[in-house]
Amino acid sequence: MAEFTKYPASTRRVTQIIRLKPSSLEAYKECHANAWPEVLKQIHECNIRDYSIALDKVTFTLFATFKYIGTDWDTDMKKMSDNPVVQRWWEMTDSMQESFIDGAVASKEGPGWWKDLEEVFYTDGEALSS
Repeated sequence: MAEFTKYPASTRRVTQIIRLKPSSLEAYKECHANAWPEVLKQIHECNIRDYSIALDKVTFTLFATFKYIGTDWDTDMKKMSDNPVVQRWWEMTDSMQESFIDGAVASKEGPGWWKDLEEVFYTDGEALSS
């Protein structure tokens, strides 16, 4: 029987954090409940799948996870950042966030906005065969 794999073996799992301004909690939830279709389309076209954002309500830390299934991260991220609609989305959401990265300016510029985390454990749930 052939093994089914949803994502290619080269899939890159990404986990990132940023701080949400407590005063922006409801607005942040609202804009993500009504995410702009062109932003969602661009995310998909840039080979991002299984994207989610979670909130720690004690520290107001947002945790983003997604899978990157492409082969040219830099080119795909440039396509994302060059999209004027995505830029407007980032301008809106960046105003609700505070970066953990020293010298961060915004999603579009600077040394980064969301802080990448190191993956220390992963399992795909497959049982080991003996």
